[in-house]
Amino acid sequence: MLATSASGGIVSVIEAWRAIGLFERWPIECVSTHCEGGALRKAWVALKALARVAGAIVRHGPVVLHVHSACDTSFWRKAVFMALGLATRCAVVFHLHGGRFVEFYDKECGALGRRVIRFFLARASCIVVLSEGWASWVRSVSGNPRIVCVPNPVLVGAPRRAARRRHTILFMGLLTPAKGLLELIEALAVLRRRFSDSELVCAGQGEGALLTAHARRFGVADAVSFPGWVEGEAKEAWMARAAVFALPSHAEGMPMSLLEAMAAGLPAVASAVGSVPEVLEDGVNGLLVRPRDAAGLATALERLLEDPAFAARLADAARETVRRRFAGGAVLAELERVYAGLGLAARVPSGAAATPRPA
Repeated sequence: MLATSASGGIVSVIEAWRAIGLFERWPIECVSTHCEGGALRKAWVALKALARVAGAIVRHGPVVLHVHSACDTSFWRKAVFMALGLATRCAVVFHLHGGRFVEFYDKECGALGRRVIRFFLARASCIVVLSEGWASWVRSVSGNPRIVCVPNPVLVGAPRRAARRRHTILFMGLLTPAKGLLELIEALAVLRRRFSDSELVCAGQGEGALLTAHARRFGVADAVSFPGWVEGEAKEAWMARAAVFALPSHAEGMPMSLLEAMAAGLPAVASAVGSVPEVLEDGVNGLLVRPRDAAGLATALERLLEDPAFAARLADAARETVRRRFAGGAVLAELERVYAGLGLAARVPSGAAATPRPA
């Protein structure tokens, strides 16, 4: 059983797992614990999700409860589900996604909050992290030896052939200053001095009004658009049209949007934070910049926009990186070993083909 959020990078990860056959191969029930909207709506969705999980435990006895968690309210909400799982002798898999989890743990939780986090880490049947860097951090705060590195899976299909907008920069993710969007807007203002038709597309949900005000302050409001949360064909279409992908976050885990852009053959500029440097090698398959550095970000974006041949070389190398390290079979096998080790029986025998279910 999977406990997840309703939108964002975690949902993209879940849908990628679904597409490569995980749900077909294993007896999984996916439970969304969060939704967009007001506090009452969110509370209602969380309570319904808790009831679904409790009902499954009543029907089947102890289950494997695979909890996908970021930081902040995502962790505290999932803590309720983990507490239920531990109280009913379920095997709890804690899957850490939040790029800000270190800051959350060190600066925002307080002594009691840190103790609660360590409590759940210590009692998890398995802790799944996205990179070796995150595995090292978990070891520094927990003595639990059951830590497994399972990268996010990425679908690598044939690249879409579309007329790219030469000076279009694409961002996909949560619309918040923590994603470096204020600096990205400031970098756009610099780029517009040379490329008057340059534009920024911010695909996602969040603080659009704040970002619009910031764009107006820098005189580029007409060049920044917000198409909302995109997925499926709409996401593929934006990645096919854009010239560059930018993710100048202040903190990250293993960002799904970056991996998807790389898989789509889109040259990327990203902050050297979290696990990003484990994926993106500066000047080889993308460009790395310091977080919170609008001038450096503008310089990196300008390099790609002014030299399409250089950008294409980085994009080809990025696509090959994803194909080798994050595509389908190998990543699926890692998670299947976790499930098998916890006593789950696969619906489809190992090595047999599974047909992905439609999303």
